[in-house]
Amino acid sequence: MISKIGQFKIAENKSERYLSRIKKLDLELKNYYSNKFKIAPEFDRKIVSFQGNKNIAFYRWYKYKEAFSAKLVESLVRKYCGHTSLNSNSKIILDPFAGIGTTLFSCSELGFEAQGIELLPVGQNIIETNILTRNIQDKSIIDRIKHWQKNRLWNKEGEAEDFQVLPITENAYPQETEYKIKRYLSEIKSEIPEVQGILLFALLCILESISYTRKDGQYLRWDRRSGRSRGNFNKGKILSFDEAIMDKLDKIIQDVLLEDTEPNIFKYLDNREDKGEINILKGSCLDILPSLPTEAYEGIITSPPYCNRYDYTRTYALEHALLNVNNKELSSLRQAMLSCTVENKEKDLLTVNSNWSKAIYICDCLPLLQEIINYLNYKKEQKELNNKGIARMVKNYFYEMACVIQECYRVLEKEKFMCVANDNVRYAGASISVDLILSKIAEDIGFEIENIFVLPKAKGNSSQQMDRHGKTSLRKCIYIWKKK
Repeated sequence: MISKIGQFKIAENKSERYLSRIKKLDLELKNYYSNKFKIAPEFDRKIVSFQGNKNIAFYRWYKYKEAFSAKLVESLVRKYCGHTSLNSNSKIILDPFAGIGTTLFSCSELGFEAQGIELLPVGQNIIETNILTRNIQDKSIIDRIKHWQKNRLWNKEGEAEDFQVLPITENAYPQETEYKIKRYLSEIKSEIPEVQGILLFALLCILESISYTRKDGQYLRWDRRSGRSRGNFNKGKILSFDEAIMDKLDKIIQDVLLEDTEPNIFKYLDNREDKGEINILKGSCLDILPSLPTEAYEGIITSPPYCNRYDYTRTYALEHALLNVNNKELSSLRQAMLSCTVENKEKDLLTVNSNWSKAIYICDCLPLLQEIINYLNYKKEQKELNNKGIARMVKNYFYEMACVIQECYRVLEKEKFMCVANDNVRYAGASISVDLILSKIAEDIGFEIENIFVLPKAKGNSSQQMDRHGKTSLRKCIYIWKKK
């Protein structure tokens, strides 16, 4: 009989063999693409994140940490889609993971038509309200917003409109703040739809700052003052409802009227009437992409969810509750998302689209991907993953992304580019080169790998990974793929 120490050593040796093979296959693929990798000093972490939007008119309203900057989109459009598509009816840029619409609005301001696919109601609402505010023709709408700001109508006596509360958002606000939210919702009901939309959007923008929560990637992190947390986390100052909403309304008014704000990087276009039209398609890109016409898009610029366990249905739960998404609907959204969180179940991809057999076969035959999947399944069997859903999530992520890439190849015009921003990840000590794996899938589907731009500063690991497996820096990249 083998002792527990002996069993541990056998398991440890098997893990090391797996990791050794993963490292060898990873190096082979990296060498294969060695002439495609380029350090890109112009693409720093600020430009490939929301930080680059913090002081730009319109873009600064809602803090969406998963967004990239308008400046990044402008740079990619100028280099890979031409300077502008003015006076052409066929130039459309697609973003299959539209988020809050940075790609859409940036391309529109450069004269391109832009089409985006977005699953989450919070993103859909933000895009729709931005379209409304950027195209206001009636000054009375902004005058009414000014009236709200001046008179603080939510502080009048009156009815208090209840709003949706989810199990994960219960007791999210101080009592006085919750009452003011209800009063605010009651008062906006008497406004015309355009004013209602802007005022509701302003409220969405401040929820985190007036709550006991902070968005923390995989979940909402609760401040100890909430009474829901046993930890010592203190998020710092929690803004009062009045100071938060007054500041947000002020920024919206400034940007719409172009008063006292830092210049929009597209300000030279502000008075032109030839901005591109924006179209938002609501739902999962896995469902919608197959319905789009073949070779209809001038370019694709996107940033898919990363393979990092982030659950956007939870991190944006406050916003979804306010938009009347109930718990059952939230669970359905979680399953419809691209697999990026441990609760995603496996999708029957061939039932969604029988034409995806090519993408699935490519994944089945990719040695590095299969070795990673086998390793994570082994660690799951050994109960050495901190969540058993990680193995399933990683596999599903790449198989689903392969289907997305196959559809993007189909809908893209020949000789045009697909630009993708993404991060590499690490699980159970295995560094997973998302950039290499997705690029190889893209190449096998038919793309030519133009470049893999690497940000100068690599990304760190989670503290848990560093404690157990040591520190390893991870590449953050922008991939440029060309349809041959």
